[in-house]
Amino acid sequence: MPDRPEIVCICGSTRFADEMRAANRDLTFAGVIVVAPGVFLHAEDHEAAESITNEQKAALDALHLRKIDLADRVLVVNPGGYIGESTSREIAYARATGKPVSFTDPR
Repeated sequence: MPDRPEIVCICGSTRFADEMRAANRDLTFAGVIVVAPGVFLHAEDHEAAESITNEQKAALDALHLRKIDLADRVLVVNPGGYIGESTSREIAYARATGKPVSFTDPR
């Protein structure tokens, strides 16, 4: 038996905030430690999304890569098979660091 629960990093477009929250809930109930985006720019009000600076966006992107570093594996939440530019970068990073990557919609 492992000395700690599995750690999974959720990746995907923040427009799928509801689906990410559902995946987080399901994994947590399964005994998994979940790391996920903490800010959902697409899902939150548009004024907040418009007020984020390029520096803040870059910092959030870098922080998410550190979350991938902490994880045992990555789960990409991609309803309809959608994978955007940021998520593509995260998938490439995860694979380059040897992290297994799975998808909620493996089209």
